[in-house]
Amino acid sequence: MKITNIHAAVLKAPLKTPFITSLRRVDMLEDLVVIIECEDGTVGYGEGAPTPQITGETMGSMLAAINYIKPHIIGLDIEAFDTILELVHGLIAKNTTAKSALEIALYDIQAKSLDIPLYKMLGGRQTRFKTDITISMGEIDKMVADSLDAVALGYDTLKIKIGDDPQKDVERIIAIHHTLGKDIALRLDANQGWTAKQSVALLQALESKGMIAEFIEQPVPADDIEGLRYIKERVHTPLLADESVFSLKDAKRLLEMQAIDYINIKLAKTAGITRALELADLCKDFNTKCMIGCMLEGPISVAAGLHVASAKADVITMLDLDAVSLLASHPVNSSIFFNESEIILGEETGLGMNYTDSTPIIN
Repeated sequence: MKITNIHAAVLKAPLKTPFITSLRRVDMLEDLVVIIECEDGTVGYGEGAPTPQITGETMGSMLAAINYIKPHIIGLDIEAFDTILELVHGLIAKNTTAKSALEIALYDIQAKSLDIPLYKMLGGRQTRFKTDITISMGEIDKMVADSLDAVALGYDTLKIKIGDDPQKDVERIIAIHHTLGKDIALRLDANQGWTAKQSVALLQALESKGMIAEFIEQPVPADDIEGLRYIKERVHTPLLADESVFSLKDAKRLLEMQAIDYINIKLAKTAGITRALELADLCKDFNTKCMIGCMLEGPISVAAGLHVASAKADVITMLDLDAVSLLASHPVNSSIFFNESEIILGEETGLGMNYTDSTPIIN
């Protein structure tokens, strides 16, 4: 089954409400969809979200990376799967989201060639999952109202975006916690918005009030590795690394330093499925649990994350794959059942995705 063409399209989808963190505000999703065609008519879909504040990639840079790799893998047979993956990773450095989009499409084709769902190809069995949902950063009353709305939709775990003002962050968290009660788990995500000392002071203040979140995610800048360890040594709230971990090398350093409790795996950071699986295996070696997360992505990328979660369910015990629930609509047909906090993988071959609005922007 030879690869005959690779082209890309833009997936545009409106959000139900603006997505706001300490790093950015997004009003509409615009992702890059990679479409790989084979000589027998098989089509594979991949997706990546340009997130310049985190990966350094824009839509233009992703397109350029894909165009650079494209001529090297057209004409190759999908049976040379490992060789193709080596080319994707070896031909160009970094560009992790562009590589992830290509990889997802390649894995989609490979699973379709075997006539099985991707999660089964990866050795997974679990098909039912529960995800949290993100509460965007804003005024306290709005965040409390959004949290109540999420609980009414069936969510029992909320990820609270904070990080622009430490004192206000404490007030936000306390207000949401007091309103919702102890039955609703809170995950805190500061998106690199605090210093290490601010993090300790803030978390100790919360802990003194009996408020220990499920975790605090990436409170300090990505390169402040010593800051992460400083925090972990001084608080009870578990510490999850996100932007600090792109590679196996990043993760190994943090794990050996005992600087974190959990790791957030995102395909856009690991450059795709292959290294996400390897990262999960590394964490298992260190007896460290993981969360599978996403950027602000559409159903194709989220589906890929779900298949990985199924394959590594023993170590990926937390899901932050709420991006589809944040969309008002989208042009993707899916065999996956997305119902707010509940997500169920289907039995369609490959990813179980079909992008219906695939007018190419590159041929």
